[in-house]
Amino acid sequence: MLNEKEKLEEIIRLGNEVTEIKDLDLLLEKILSKAREIVRADAGSIYVRDEDRLNFTHSQNETLSKKLPPGKKLIYTTFSLPINNNSIAGYVANTGKILNIPDVYELSDDVPYGFSKSFDQLANYRSKSMLTVPFKTSRGDIVGVLQMINAQDERGTIIPFAPGDEPLVAHFANDAAIALERAQMTRAIILRMISMAELRDPKETGAHVNRVAGYSVEIYENWAKRKMISQRTIDDKRDVLRMAAMLHDVGKVAISDLILKKPARLTDEEFQKMKTHTFLGAKLFANPKSDFDEAAAEVALNHHERWDGKGYPGFIDLSTGDPLSGYEIEAGRPRPKKGEEIPLFGRIVALADVYDALSSSRCYKEPWDEGKVLGIITEEAGKHFDPEMVEVFFSCLEVIQNIRNRYLG
Repeated sequence: MLNEKEKLEEIIRLGNEVTEIKDLDLLLEKILSKAREIVRADAGSIYVRDEDRLNFTHSQNETLSKKLPPGKKLIYTTFSLPINNNSIAGYVANTGKILNIPDVYELSDDVPYGFSKSFDQLANYRSKSMLTVPFKTSRGDIVGVLQMINAQDERGTIIPFAPGDEPLVAHFANDAAIALERAQMTRAIILRMISMAELRDPKETGAHVNRVAGYSVEIYENWAKRKMISQRTIDDKRDVLRMAAMLHDVGKVAISDLILKKPARLTDEEFQKMKTHTFLGAKLFANPKSDFDEAAAEVALNHHERWDGKGYPGFIDLSTGDPLSGYEIEAGRPRPKKGEEIPLFGRIVALADVYDALSSSRCYKEPWDEGKVLGIITEEAGKHFDPEMVEVFFSCLEVIQNIRNRYLG
């Protein structure tokens, strides 16, 4: 077990580590796992502030996770609660004070907040010690709450959180709050770009792109673990993939409304123009300055390629949209990519995008029955989709369905 000096050194190191993560959801996951690691907490949750409410956005529970089959993740539902003194998290967000409670089942009658046992009863879990800390920025603004549950000693026995852990976790939470604000700003910028596309194409909504990004990250993580890729590499790639996947159709801002909003079937000429949204989106990230720029260009350009070589836009010159030399086919059109010629992120987002399109309501259709959607995905393995990605998709389907329910809209 770490001593106080070692804990402080680890807190400082972790504070630097979380500032490197750009995507909001992945940042919250990292913050919670690292905070739990420092104080040996069995479980924990994060709430993010949204005006006068707290949104329950992330949860981890080691005891419950160990009961799952290998490779499976804990499924949880999201909810929100008011920022007031009635709940533990609400009290911390409302007052800015740290709460260190030895046993949440034994709260004093003179405290204003209470503890709901509903989750424990549903999950057959016993919450006991709880350390709840505000995410407070350098300006003193509270942007969320970090809650850790059931501190453990070296033998795994549940014990109270040590009073000495409070300032250490508060220091980490303050660093994390800065990273959280930055990640929220990045997410807001991306969603504003999506909003521009949504003004042109009603199908391109914030909920849609959040779902596609969430599915893509889950598929990539499961694929990468099968390939024995290091966790550090997985974490880095997940971060850029999530943001890149959100912008997969951003090139549609350059497509005419007459085509985007046409209620009837597109003519062949109109469809050829629609196809150009792939390389027009990729051009936005030309001359890349970061891994994100490279990933965003890769996804925008390749998410309509097909495993069987019948997709688009194929091998093209990004500056002109013309076929690359040596890759022309009849009528001067570029040869489509096929198989592993399609970059990894393109193959992943292709599957995630189609699954969401079929599963979601649109102005022109109702959502398809889940069984029918999954049947199409199965049939298209080796045709539209990389068959290995389809296999991975089904291995994590329960998590993907949970992501869909989290981002309804």
